[in-house]
Amino acid sequence: MPRWLSEEEQQTWQSYILMRQRLDAVLAAGLGEHGLSMADYELLVPLSAAPDGCLRAKELAARVCWDKSRLSKQLARMATRGLVDRVPAEDDARGIVVSLTEAGHTVLREAAPEHVELVRELFIDRMTDAESAAIRSLAAKVTAASEARSESAISPR
Repeated sequence: MPRWLSEEEQQTWQSYILMRQRLDAVLAAGLGEHGLSMADYELLVPLSAAPDGCLRAKELAARVCWDKSRLSKQLARMATRGLVDRVPAEDDARGIVVSLTEAGHTVLREAAPEHVELVRELFIDRMTDAESAAIRSLAAKVTAASEARSESAISPR
C-alpha cells in the first residue's frame, strides 16, 4: 500500500519542485546570454577542474549522473560549437577522452562570474548559516539514499 504524502509533505515537495524549476530557468537564461545551455555548463565545469582539462567520457558521465546516450549527444553538439574535443583513449580502443578546448575555456571564464553571482543572489544569500547546514545535511542524505537505490537496481540479485 502506498504511503501517500500528507498535505504538509505534499506542500514541501511541490515547493522544492517549484524552487528548482524557477532557479534552473533563471540560471539557464543567464548562461544563455553567453551562448551556453545548462547542459553545456554542467559538462564544462568538471572538465575545467580536471587535470589538463580532460576526462574519460565514462568518468564525465558518472560525475554528472548522465547516461551514455545523453552524454554522447550533448558532447556532439558541444564539439560542433568548438567547446570540447573527443578523441579515442590511447589505452582503450573503446574509450573516449573529452577535453576542453580553448574556446570552451574562454566561454566558461566569461560565463562563470555572472553564473556564480546569480547562484549567490538567488540561493546562497537567501539562507542563514543554519539553513545552509541543513541543506548540506539533507543533500548528503538524499544523495546517499539515491546512490544506494541506484546501486541496488544494477546489482545482480
